[in-house]
Amino acid sequence: MPLRFSDAPWARTLSNAVGGFGAIIFFHKLCALVLTVAFGIHVANLVYRIVARREFSLVWGSNSMVPNLKDIKDFFGNFKWFLGLGPQPKFDRYAYWDKVDYWAVFWGMGIIGFSGYAMWFAPFFARVIPGSWLNIALLIHGEEAILAVGFIFTIHFFNTHLRPGNFPMDLTIFTGRLSEEELKEKHPEEYKRLLASGELAKFRSEPPPRWLKNFGRVMGGAAVVAGIAMLALMVVAFVR
Repeated sequence: MPLRFSDAPWARTLSNAVGGFGAIIFFHKLCALVLTVAFGIHVANLVYRIVARREFSLVWGSNSMVPNLKDIKDFFGNFKWFLGLGPQPKFDRYAYWDKVDYWAVFWGMGIIGFSGYAMWFAPFFARVIPGSWLNIALLIHGEEAILAVGFIFTIHFFNTHLRPGNFPMDLTIFTGRLSEEELKEKHPEEYKRLLASGELAKFRSEPPPRWLKNFGRVMGGAAVVAGIAMLALMVVAFVR
């Protein structure tokens, strides 16, 4: 965001606090490499599990992130529930908003990744694409970043942390655990399936220790505050 809004006073202040825009660019590229490696590992793991281990449920089934007819029904059913026109849908392991989150990041990685590397290694890419396309890459890279930040710090944060039932924070990302009551309430279809198959018992574990929950509250709280602050600064940069 400091690079995208480099002319904004807050962006210059923030960059100066960490050593200038040169330092910002260094951390930007470092994080790009880390994210690329993480994304590559994720895709490789999916391919291995689907092709080698034949876990086709990842493509179509209860463990799949691929949208299906139930997601469409749940989407409209949830709106009816919001308006008091029907019962709340019973979600499985992944609700429709989880899948929206996932695919938004998935296709966004390709867009923001290719455009970013095209600018990073401009001399190489200029040999295979018209030079004017690098200007388009700069535009796409910045706009995709704004879209990602806007979505993550509004829609995603609300669905994950701020909506009733999760407020003030969902600690699952830090603890890796979900209580049986939470599973039954938030994922009733998955709970019913695990209970019927007798697989629920193998997922039982000890409650997370207090230090881990406190760590999650500190890290998660910092992320939420930083995200909301960045969203506010982004809005200020647009309207100034």
